[in-house]
Amino acid sequence: MEHYIILARSVTYAQRMQKSLGRAGIRCHIFRPSRDLTDMGCAYAVRVAVSDLPEALTALHRDSLDPVQIFLFQKGLYQEVRP
Repeated sequence: MEHYIILARSVTYAQRMQKSLGRAGIRCHIFRPSRDLTDMGCAYAVRVAVSDLPEALTALHRDSLDPVQIFLFQKGLYQEVRP
């Protein structure tokens, strides 16, 4: 299943992202990304559906929550994308 993951610099930041996305009506899930995606030891990620990314980025920007990185998970691989 294709989805985007939005990297956050900490669990607190990921929780803020989750609240922001929830207010916008976007379902998401917080998790720890694999170490091959980030060299930040305390990074967390928020997973969103492919169709929700544009609205998710708008909601995060509105709440001044900038992602560290964004990846598309497709065909078993992660590919970094630029917002």
